[in-house]
Amino acid sequence: MTVAERYEAAKELYAKLGVDTDAALKALGNIPVSMHCWQGDDVSGFEGEVALSGGIQATGDYPGKARNPEELMADIDKALSLIPGKHRINLHANYAIFQAGEQADRDQLEPKHFAKWVEFAKERGLGLDFNPTMFSHPKAANATLSSEVPEIRKFWIDHCKACLRIAQYFAEELGTHCTVNIWIPDGLKDIPGDRTAPRARLKDSLDQILSIDYDRSKVFVAVESKVFGIGFESYTVGSHEFYMNYAAKNDILCLLDNGHYHPTEMVSDKISSMLLFFDKVALHVTRPVRWDSDHVVLYDDETREIAKEIIRGGADRVLLALDFFDASINRICAWVVGMRNMQKALLNALLMPMDHLAKLQEERNFSELMMLQEELKTYPMGAVWDYFCQQNDVPVREGWFEEAMKYEKDVLLKRV
Repeated sequence: MTVAERYEAAKELYAKLGVDTDAALKALGNIPVSMHCWQGDDVSGFEGEVALSGGIQATGDYPGKARNPEELMADIDKALSLIPGKHRINLHANYAIFQAGEQADRDQLEPKHFAKWVEFAKERGLGLDFNPTMFSHPKAANATLSSEVPEIRKFWIDHCKACLRIAQYFAEELGTHCTVNIWIPDGLKDIPGDRTAPRARLKDSLDQILSIDYDRSKVFVAVESKVFGIGFESYTVGSHEFYMNYAAKNDILCLLDNGHYHPTEMVSDKISSMLLFFDKVALHVTRPVRWDSDHVVLYDDETREIAKEIIRGGADRVLLALDFFDASINRICAWVVGMRNMQKALLNALLMPMDHLAKLQEERNFSELMMLQEELKTYPMGAVWDYFCQQNDVPVREGWFEEAMKYEKDVLLKRV
């Protein structure tokens, strides 16, 4: 059977459940995922040889890492050519592109330092999202926005203010919003003597950052918590409770990264609660392994549950991005596997008879609810996905891998 024939058979089967597969595919095509640039170069950026720090690590030495803007953009292009749909690119501030002989520290960054990224995005019809980079810098050695040293704290406050101005430039140039996500690596390795003072300084820093004049209809500021990191296992200043309360009080977004919580906490269970009290929620989808986050996103249980909650809560209310970096495998493959898996999970959710499932729960008909949820697991979602890929002129099933391997042979392995 051809891809189209298999799709028609699946369409008929789903229709018996009241699911319109054509509508599901149209909806999927309108859900952008923000693809993180830092998978392509192991979070190195373009500032020169700076060691990765801040409680995060990229492990592995697979050949072909992007070494400059031209290589990273080429790799992003290749990845996007293998991923169906129209998406966004998520940048960190350390990916500023300077002219020859020009350099600016992070507190002095300007829109002009990202003009080439805007040109890149505009030519491809992509949106851009942005992140202050408060790690891998000498002034981030001990703390950033919570630092007890006024000069250090001011440096990072000024950096974040610069990032808001750059984000507004992105939004105005590209005609779409820009999400600015603030994450800091501040914390302590062992039991703190004072938990309150660092958080009070963080609160004051955020207040100063948000005091600048920026267009909130174009720039969506988010704050991202983390339960621990390498070197601050016992205490993180930017905890979930701190940021959730700060975001609620100051009308900004609380970003949930599903690799930043205790292993028994599920972000999929948090989304519905957040959307009852916030107009929007921001997500970083990753894959934690034990205590470590930032593995390539798989089509696993939690990714599917997150996708269900995105669809149930309204995809237009969720700012969806991925966040992982694996230097032990082909970096193009990491992007493509993660992005396609996120889209598969969204499609799986779109192909569910959500209203009927909710009705069964309301009727407390748990036997039929369980039965139907289990039967849906073996419905031919793959045939619908293949048709979506064909519609978007990207390789079906594992066909993309051959192209990625050809790119590795022709391009990546020649980087020395």
